[in-house]
Amino acid sequence: MTTTFSSTNFVNIGERTNVTGSARFKKLILNDDYEAAVEVARQQVENGAQIIDVNMDEGLLDAEMAMTTFLKLISAEPDIARVPVMIDSSKWSVIEAGLKCVSGKPIVNSISMKEGEEEFLSHARKCMAYGAAIVVMAFDETGQADTKDRKVEICERAYKLLTGIGFPPEDIIFDPNVFAVATGIDEHRRYGLDFIEATAEIKQRCPHVHISGGLSNLSFSFRGNEPVRRAMHSVFLYHAIPAGMDMAIVNAGQLDIYDDIDPELREHCEDVVLDRRDDATDRLITLAEKFRGTDKAAEKAAAEWRSYEVTKRLEHALVKGIDAHIIEDTEEARLAVKDRSGRPIEVIEGPLMDGMNVVGDLFGSGKMFLPQVVKSARVMKKAVAHLFPYIEAEKEEGAKGKGKIIMATVKGDVHDIGKNIVGVVLQCNGFEVVDLGVMVPWTDILKAANENDADIIGLSGLITPSLDEMVTVAEEMERANMKTPLLIGGATTSKTHTALRIEPAYAGPTVYVLDASRAVGVASQLVSDTQADGFIASTREDYEQVRIARAGKTAKKLATLDEARANAATLDMGKK
Repeated sequence: MTTTFSSTNFVNIGERTNVTGSARFKKLILNDDYEAAVEVARQQVENGAQIIDVNMDEGLLDAEMAMTTFLKLISAEPDIARVPVMIDSSKWSVIEAGLKCVSGKPIVNSISMKEGEEEFLSHARKCMAYGAAIVVMAFDETGQADTKDRKVEICERAYKLLTGIGFPPEDIIFDPNVFAVATGIDEHRRYGLDFIEATAEIKQRCPHVHISGGLSNLSFSFRGNEPVRRAMHSVFLYHAIPAGMDMAIVNAGQLDIYDDIDPELREHCEDVVLDRRDDATDRLITLAEKFRGTDKAAEKAAAEWRSYEVTKRLEHALVKGIDAHIIEDTEEARLAVKDRSGRPIEVIEGPLMDGMNVVGDLFGSGKMFLPQVVKSARVMKKAVAHLFPYIEAEKEEGAKGKGKIIMATVKGDVHDIGKNIVGVVLQCNGFEVVDLGVMVPWTDILKAANENDADIIGLSGLITPSLDEMVTVAEEMERANMKTPLLIGGATTSKTHTALRIEPAYAGPTVYVLDASRAVGVASQLVSDTQADGFIASTREDYEQVRIARAGKTAKKLATLDEARANAATLDMGKK
């Protein structure tokens, strides 16, 4: 089967056959339930996907075997095999294994210039030899493109290199990086508009190419609120498609018709996507609550919360991002601690951290949005700033108000948006963050930790090869006899992978951090002179239970030799 993109309209790329995008599909593949996994692909095609994106990048999975197994199975299904396959992986070995299994014209997702021009062109030549179209990510040796100018610059450079070796321009699909908007961070406000404007300019400068993007990234701030996410996606496509966007990785069954979106919601989404108002994010957050049916409860709580006792007032202020009374409430909590001969640090480690833990629970369950977490962090910052002089005044007693954290995206990975958000949240809570950037080798990480006398090292990564590099960092920290706590975070990381692969490589404390909202609680406990030992011990025990459970889950009962012989096939070869 061949595919000519120039003759098609907008193309929906099904995202549900992707272990990083679908929890259900990931569970099926990890459990070797390929029959049910094939049905997921069939449903995607039935729901309107014109290409299916297949990704097996999971740290606990043999990605090459899973990719080849699944591709061979769907190739035998006429209902699925009638649409092209996008082979999606961060590992070239997985991509090449997939290319050997697909007939017709596949699409490779993706290659980039992050490792330099030589490797980029080597991969491009191999794709051309296999007859594959390619998705080119807007990354280079410096990192990922986040502004319009960087997106255009990188894509135009890649275009000239590819056409210079004879790569057909109609087989080039640029992905200029769709990032989350409405995060509460000003630098992210133009991310949607920058993508749309860059798309138009790339199409003008690079004739015959196509533009794609992962749509779910755009609305990450509102995960858990599907009506708002669907509206944001539809609004974004309404403006991006006329600018030249040809395709998007999206759940084909989860797009709203633009004219059918609630007019008020549509207007608020456009304000965010097109960066039309300074208060666009706050307005959409308020409206999002209306769509969840919680506005009446919020109004009632707003009228009553000042009558709560102080610890509950602090929690409410953090969860709602209200800083109007945070100083007076923090001072009341400090005086209450002082009356019982306690220390001001206990206000941080007690009611304030309890409040941030509630924020983390709500965010993790999809009941809070990312911009709200950022607002909570800023409220926390004001409370900590009020307490800090008191903490500094009694440092001779051993109190510790903050710590220094080295943060880095590991070698081989250029993603840093999530890491930057974590850095903002930590800095808002009194930590000094030394950000080493992206593509950082383990030698630089260890050197910076030693030179800065770091209290914590934080590693970030978005792609599967990052997991292997994190293990390398842990091994080298162990070889150097370090004891510095190691934090693990990023989209591909998990508690299970940390427990099985990373923690066993390092004797020092190793902790998986689910998201930005959890980072403050984890970091605060690790630098606490009263809580660190207990937290580290409980984490080690937790991870040991993960290893025990995993061993029990993966262990297969083998038949005894006698049972195997008794089960032997009986063959009747006939007599001559």
